[in-house]
Amino acid sequence: MAEDKKFSSDTVLFKLDEEGKTLKDDLMTVSRSLNEIGYDAVNQIVGYILSGDPAYIPRHNNARNNIRRHHPDEIVDELVRYYLKEKALISR
Repeated sequence: MAEDKKFSSDTVLFKLDEEGKTLKDDLMTVSRSLNEIGYDAVNQIVGYILSGDPAYIPRHNNARNNIRRHHPDEIVDELVRYYLKEKALISR
């Protein structure tokens, strides 16, 4: 018989990524890793985004694990948001 769980009424903060890395940090790390081994970072990241297949990203410098922390949709959202912000088409 499963034991009843007791939950606190206090608010608990949850932090998914204990290292404090952001998507931006992970994309920069992945890009550097791809460049170090002679791959075209844009092509490989686009391949991952379109297919969802992590095989487009090598294990070098833990790049594959870094990018897998983020869903491809989240990556597209961040990239489009960054692009539009840089072009001054959005303010946030």
